[in-house]
Amino acid sequence: MNNILIVEDDNDINMLLTDLLKGEYHITNAFSGTEAMLIFSNSGEKFDLILLDLMLPGKNGEEVIEEIRKTSSVPIIVLTAKGDTQTLVSVLEIGADDYISKPFDTREVKARVKSHLRKLQTSANTDTNDILQFENIKIDLMSRDVLADNKPITLTQKEFDLLVLFINEPKRVFTKEILYTMVWGDAYYGDDNTINVHISRLRSKLKDYTQKDIIETVWGVGFRLNTKNNLSNI
Repeated sequence: MNNILIVEDDNDINMLLTDLLKGEYHITNAFSGTEAMLIFSNSGEKFDLILLDLMLPGKNGEEVIEEIRKTSSVPIIVLTAKGDTQTLVSVLEIGADDYISKPFDTREVKARVKSHLRKLQTSANTDTNDILQFENIKIDLMSRDVLADNKPITLTQKEFDLLVLFINEPKRVFTKEILYTMVWGDAYYGDDNTINVHISRLRSKLKDYTQKDIIETVWGVGFRLNTKNNLSNI
């Protein structure tokens, strides 16, 4: 059974989410950012996904994301009443994988949770010898570890999935619609911010090691792997 950490200071919403998901997942609850980090750091339990409110007492949601991303790529879905574009782009830039606006539809919450966990399950079923080598970057599809010159690079779940997608089909130009369908598992309704932010963060994280943007924009079409890069399978 997958383990989910719910971080929400409103007791009613926290319990609503718990009741919604406890039949299918093991739930741990936190009611502040500080409590969430104590649980995450000290518990021997490995979380498969985090549902995180932004406006929290103690450490706020943004601070929690930044701290978690120093050591973990666990999927983080943000719950926020802040619907402005700047806030949504900001949380994606610092490492959130997805967001759900409040007030939320419980069916959407369940669907997004299942979508993210399905990606993890697919990865767990990958052959243990399935390693991709891209220039000086090594990708272990089983452990989801990414190394550059044997130094670990921390990627979010979606950043990892995007990287693998591009490397597996180096000559293909991916439209935003295709990327959203394949990586997020949902229909695409023109949400450019989500894709653009994740592509930008992935480029930035890898550029220090590759000295180039390994993902190039094909204007008016989408994105593809930089064709000057070399790809090999180990």
